[in-house]
Amino acid sequence: MEIRYAVSPTDVKKYDTQQLRDAFLVQNLFQEGKLTMVYSHYDRMIVGGAVPIDEPLIPDDKETLKTDYFFERREAGFINIGGPAIITADGNKYELNKLDALYVGKGTKELKIESADKSNPARVYMCSAPAHAVIETRKLSLDGATPRHMGSAETCNKRTIYQIIHEGGLPSCQLMMGVTIFEPGSVWNTMPAHLHDRRMEAYLYFDMDEQARVFHFMGEPNETRHIVVKNEEVVLSPSWSIHSGAGTSSYTFIWAMAGENYTFTDQDPVKMEDLR
Repeated sequence: MEIRYAVSPTDVKKYDTQQLRDAFLVQNLFQEGKLTMVYSHYDRMIVGGAVPIDEPLIPDDKETLKTDYFFERREAGFINIGGPAIITADGNKYELNKLDALYVGKGTKELKIESADKSNPARVYMCSAPAHAVIETRKLSLDGATPRHMGSAETCNKRTIYQIIHEGGLPSCQLMMGVTIFEPGSVWNTMPAHLHDRRMEAYLYFDMDEQARVFHFMGEPNETRHIVVKNEEVVLSPSWSIHSGAGTSSYTFIWAMAGENYTFTDQDPVKMEDLR
């Protein structure tokens, strides 16, 4: 498992393009036949990508976590962005079609990820955070998630935010996850921007053409930077950073948060005149 350490916003002011990408951009997460994971020191979030082909893939890294099994002190959310997946948690099988989600609670001893059809392999995105309570493992399809319709065509940000793992959906300890889908012609996400200093966030951008890019904006409001992101790449967003984006064409993203506050609407708005 790769380790990403937290960095100060004061240091980030001095970063060049490659330093920004090394610190905050996760690439090559989805590799055939592998489960790739990155451990972030922002709220101890782990992001991972699994593409099972011939053998089941199992989250495990005792050396990094210093626990007997992965879910000993953790919870996780799984969202499938590829072909049909089968996730087995302590003997219970869950079938996940595209954009179906599974919450797996603390204390789960055994978990494996498989593709239902290796000619059309699953591409399962995982986010995991520390957990302090045992909560039931449950599946939810996108049509059962809580939708929030946001933005307008005039401002190029008409989109639907599907809240999946949160206080009104699949309950968890501190992890929140969901999917944002844009209407045709809309490419802007979260502008005006905001902060939430009580939790970090991770963004997986996907369903993008090979030549499409998202310009992900980050940094303190008066010291903004950007990272150019392509299909199936993740940006780790510190709690002190804004997190907005604009695409060269349509895209979809999975957002995940972990930290102090479990309230989805806990946001600190940033005035447009304060952005630099």
